[in-house]
Formats: sequence, structure tokens, C-alpha cells
Amino acid sequence: MAQMNKLQSFFFMILFPVLACNTHRKAEERGINKHTNPNIIIILADQWRAQATGYNGNKDVITPNLDKLAKESLVFNTCVAVMPVCTPYRASLLTGQYPLTHGLFYNDKPLPNKAITIAEIYKDNGYKTGYIGKWHLNGHKEGEDTYNQRKLPVTKDRRQGFDYWKVAEVTHDYNNSFYFDENDNKQVWKGYDSFPQTDSAISYIRKNKNNPFLLVLSWGPPHDPYFSAPAEYRKLYDPAKINLRPNVPSDSRDTAKIVLANYYAHCTSLDKALGNLLNALEKEGIADNTLLVFTSDHGDMLYTKGELKKQRPWDESILVPLLIRYPEVLGRKQKHINTPVNTPDILPTLLGLSHISAPASIEGKDFSKALKSGKEPTNEAALIMMPVPFHEWNFSKGGKEYRAIRTKRYTYARDLYGAWLLYDNVKDPYQLNNLVNNKSNVRLQKEMETLLRQKLKDTNDTFLPADEYMKQWKYRYDYDDSIRPATYYTDLKFKRNKN
Repeated sequence: MAQMNKLQSFFFMILFPVLACNTHRKAEERGINKHTNPNIIIILADQWRAQATGYNGNKDVITPNLDKLAKESLVFNTCVAVMPVCTPYRASLLTGQYPLTHGLFYNDKPLPNKAITIAEIYKDNGYKTGYIGKWHLNGHKEGEDTYNQRKLPVTKDRRQGFDYWKVAEVTHDYNNSFYFDENDNKQVWKGYDSFPQTDSAISYIRKNKNNPFLLVLSWGPPHDPYFSAPAEYRKLYDPAKINLRPNVPSDSRDTAKIVLANYYAHCTSLDKALGNLLNALEKEGIADNTLLVFTSDHGDMLYTKGELKKQRPWDESILVPLLIRYPEVLGRKQKHINTPVNTPDILPTLLGLSHISAPASIEGKDFSKALKSGKEPTNEAALIMMPVPFHEWNFSKGGKEYRAIRTKRYTYARDLYGAWLLYDNVKDPYQLNNLVNNKSNVRLQKEMETLLRQKLKDTNDTFLPADEYMKQWKYRYDYDDSIRPATYYTDLKFKRNKN
């Protein structure tokens, strides 16, 4: 009974902010000078995989506010991180380009100032612009230490069009973490940083509700360290009661349960912050005219196949949540979108929903017409790439170059020497049965290879070895990232010939 009362109190605490606003009052009813341009709010979590959401069928994780938002949103069931790792994804989100175009296919490289970004586009169309939280696009100059540069401010000339600024380049210390303001003064978020970051976002919304604005709220969690969520949220999860996906190996299951319990605690903490922000939009009377996006930069393997973190082409790494709510145009009824949507597609789609022309530099697809008409967008597959594996998945740790596609049903990947992975994600949702070179799937594999080759042609990707891209962009590998087993390429070739 005590446990039940604790859970009831918890649900009341996190749901009350949204339930308190039981009417969706139009802005004009509240005396606000309503503008015709939609406000844009992008809520970006770090390393939140698509499978870790209540609305997606996960019965362990507690995300009532996110689930409620999903009931009022377009729910994209196959949203793919074009390159499932922080810097490349963020650059593609901001530019609508693929990593080999903007050049950020490796963490901690600087996004060129010549890139045309989302903030610059909206700013040119009369929008206020603001960014709060993790950035990870400033990088460092040649010869400078990667991790030392993460602690420095992002100067005004490197903010890519964002004016309001409360940002850390990178920190994974989520309690009393640091950030820099518009004047490069170092400040501290008191407590668990996602809460004061969200409070700052709410303040920004209140101050700018009479003008169209673009705001990015970029949370650091649920990225590891997994054990740093507030204690009250960690207490909600008993590792012994956590359900694991069947693709977690038996020798990893005990550890996986502990890690997942703490990962979910981060998710539930963020859900509370999300509820506060949703409540503020309703209270200020601008929810209907706000184009709200919730997503993440990549997933986390979380011991699937015995692996941790990202970069891999499996669903736990590449699939991310994507919700888009824009009541004034799209209504408030849930609609599921199964078409594969890729990271570069998000910016042109937002521009289309905002009636803003996309610059020629954007490579992604604009799905706005289909979304506004209530139809399913058309897109055969989303491209996934790993031009250069690095850091926790560098060559010596099993990383390798690959290109892949994710369709509604299939995943197909190849490395430098041929087909690597082929899954039927309908029959085999946990990707346990690799169909590559299976005699009964010759036709399917050929179709997937043809589709992948077309995607590479469309993006001018000749799929070269990692060293070639590093040379082209004049990058140096960090630390021991360039080191690979002596037989790396011959081993790959042998495996392909053997199959």
C-alpha cells in the first residue's frame, strides 16, 4: 500500500502540470498578439532510444507526459539517425545535410561557419532564436585536446545564428553542471541540469510569446553516466523487475537490468521537465501555434548483442523517437507515420510547415505537404552511415566503416568488402537472424543492395575507407582511433569471401 501511494503521488506530481490546463485557449482569447508564423521548439535528448518510451510499448519506463504528447502528435515509427553519434547528427539536424557534405562525420570537429543553419534561416524570416543546453558542434582546432576544448565557451561568431545562449559545448556531469551565457560568462545550472534548463526555456517562451521564435532545448541525459539521475527517480525502478529485450545475451542480463533501471530514471526525470514545458505552452496560450518537435540524436545499445552506446547499425542505436505536434495545422489527434524519415529530412519538413523556402544547400526531403494532407509520406529508405568509426567504437574495439539503409521492414548494411547485415524487422524485430547470403533471400538482398547504391549515388557517397575522408577534410584521429588490428582489411575480405 505504501508503495502504491508513493507511485500515485509520483504520477500526480508529474501529470498535474499538464492536467491543470484542461482547456486549450486560443491566444487571441487571452489578449495575446497572435502572429501567423508558428513558433518552433525542438526538444533534443541525448542517447534516448526509440524503444525507451511508454507510447512505443515499453511497459517499464515511466513517461506519462511524453505519452500524452504522443497522443496529440504525429508519431514517426521509423525515424533514423543518419549517423548515430552526437556531432554528426547535430550538424545534419541544423543544416539538413548529410555528414559527408557538412563534414562532421567525427565527433569534436567544428561545423563550418559557411554552413546555412536552421537558426540563420528562421532568423532571416523574422524569428527570434535561442539555444539552451548541449551544443557539441564547436569542435577544436588541430593540435588542441578534444576534452579540454569541451570545457571552453562557444564564442558569438560560432553560434550558427542563435542569439539567446545558455550552452555548454559538452558536459556529461548533469548535477550542478556549467554553461556559458551570451557574454561567455561561466554559470552553473543548480541541481539536475535538465530542470533549470527547462525553466530557462519556459522563461524564454514567456518573454517571446508575442513574436515568432525558434528555440532548441538540448538535454544531456539519458546519455551515460547512467547512475546520475535524481534519487527520487532512481527509486522508482527496481532492476530485478526490469524486462530485457530478447537480444540481450545471457551473460549481460544482470548488468543490463541495473543500467536500464538507471537509464529509465533519467528518462522519467526528463519526462517531468517536458510536462512543465507543455504546461507553460498551454498557460501562455501559444500551444496551438507552436510547432513542437521531440527527438533524440541517437539511441543506445544498452547491452543489446552485448554492446553499449551507439554508432552501430542496429535498431537500438539508429532508431530515435520523433514526435511533431502543431495543433493549428496538424490537429491534436495521434497519427502514426511508418515511412522512414532521416535526420536531414527534419529541417526541410519544418520549413515546409512554416511556409519558408528551403535553401538549395539542404539535401533532406520535405514531407510537409503529405503531413498537412494527412497522407503517409513517400520514402523507400533512410540512409545510415559510418565513414569513420571512433572513440568507444574505434577500429581496435570492433568498429568499422559501413553504409546501411532502413526501410519500413528491412535493414541492410554493407562494409567495405560486401554485404554485412540483412534483417526482416517484421518477422525478426530483435534482429537475431542475419539473412545475408542466405540462398532463400537472394532476390531480397539484391533489391536492398540496389536501393543502397541508389542512396549513395543520390548523396554523392563513393564509400571510401576511413583514412581517405580524414585526409580529404584534413582531420587527425583522436588518441588511438586510427589504430586497427594488423589484419583488419584482410580479415574483412576473408570473411566476405568465406560467406
